[in-house]
Amino acid sequence: MLEDGLEIGVTAPEFCVPNQDEEEICLRDIKGSWIILYFYPKDNTPGCTTQACGFTEALPNFEALDAMILGVSPDSPKKHRNFIEKKSLKITLLSDEEKELCGAYGVWQLKKFMGKEYMGVVRSTFIINPEGVIAAQWSKVKVKGHVEEVESTLKSLQEA
Repeated sequence: MLEDGLEIGVTAPEFCVPNQDEEEICLRDIKGSWIILYFYPKDNTPGCTTQACGFTEALPNFEALDAMILGVSPDSPKKHRNFIEKKSLKITLLSDEEKELCGAYGVWQLKKFMGKEYMGVVRSTFIINPEGVIAAQWSKVKVKGHVEEVESTLKSLQEA
């Protein structure tokens, strides 16, 4: 495993976590489609809002490519519901309150901010192919232009 996430070509770690409606979403149940699995630190913060709105806006493009978008943070399903309602999001948000999913994907890491060190989510995105294999990954994502880059990479992967 890389320090900044999983290597391309490895089988994506299994998961079963609740979504914003407290319905359990398991990787085994959604394999067969392309999955954009993105990890973000916290609902209703500027960068995370920009990213979620960007993925919501691009959702029809991803659906046309037979891809689903799943956002993951340690926030509770209730916080996710609030975020979705407040920002009119159309994507599914997964709750990883125990941070097991974040740990499995290598995105729960030591971070530094203004001289302080703390554990947190490193903004990261994974494309999982229909066979359940990591096909692409980004770590320490910069929000601006990222959704377009993910869409472009997904198209390239599907054409290969």
